[in-house]
Amino acid sequence: MREVDLTDPPPSSEAATFAACLATILELDLADVPERVAGEDVAGWRTSRWLGGLGVGLVPVADAASFSWAGPWIGWVRPAGGGERRAVVMFGVPAGVAWDPSGVADADDLRLDGGFVVAALDIALARPARPRAPVSAGTVEAIFVAPEAGAEAGAVEVVRALPGRGLAGDRHVAGTGTFPSGLPGSALTLIEAEVCESFAPTLAAGEHRRNVVTRGIDLNALVGHEFVIGAVRCRGMRLCEPCTVVERYASRPVLRALVHRGGLRADILEEGELRVGDPVRAA
Repeated sequence: MREVDLTDPPPSSEAATFAACLATILELDLADVPERVAGEDVAGWRTSRWLGGLGVGLVPVADAASFSWAGPWIGWVRPAGGGERRAVVMFGVPAGVAWDPSGVADADDLRLDGGFVVAALDIALARPARPRAPVSAGTVEAIFVAPEAGAEAGAVEVVRALPGRGLAGDRHVAGTGTFPSGLPGSALTLIEAEVCESFAPTLAAGEHRRNVVTRGIDLNALVGHEFVIGAVRCRGMRLCEPCTVVERYASRPVLRALVHRGGLRADILEEGELRVGDPVRAA
């Protein structure tokens, strides 16, 4: 996702904000999006046929307030008292505003009023290739466990990794976290120290809520690959994308900055001990 360069003043109409959000999700220049002709719907035939040429389309979201999608989508926001709607880019599970071209999302009286997912017409053709596993090794810089959702994340030097469950003493093992335990990718979460340090002040454990902080390895490149932390074998399942839960813990705007940088969700395949200072390398 790459925000488009906005005009000055920024777009303020339904059509202009929709075009800006669509260009941002597709990582295109704003000038590439066809202009709406008076009387046409912003998501009408002109837009849908242009998108079809890119191999994508728009899927309407009826109940945007309860909709969650682990990627960007377009949400309509409207003042509670009425008025013209504006488009914003939503992201995360649960979803929050990741980008707002018109600056209206800060208002207290806005409500979500529908939206669209930009989806591939044939997902088999659109699936991205798996990244190559990283060649260089990293290290474990810190380990954190929290007994339940919202509880303080405590730093430990060594912890038992339990296959299919998580780290001993952590909410993912006990089933007391925000999200369900025991599902693929729910046992272990990791984040790069370099990402945490890109924030000012540095993103703390109580904000990112990940189990393991690493340094020197590309965690995104471990998706779909087995890797080893010390002597413990794991498998990268998917990116650990941000959502409104992380932003609530952080008490500052972090959702947009963590998109595709929020770390890794992994399964633990073998029992063993994780230690601060352990090497992290692709298997």
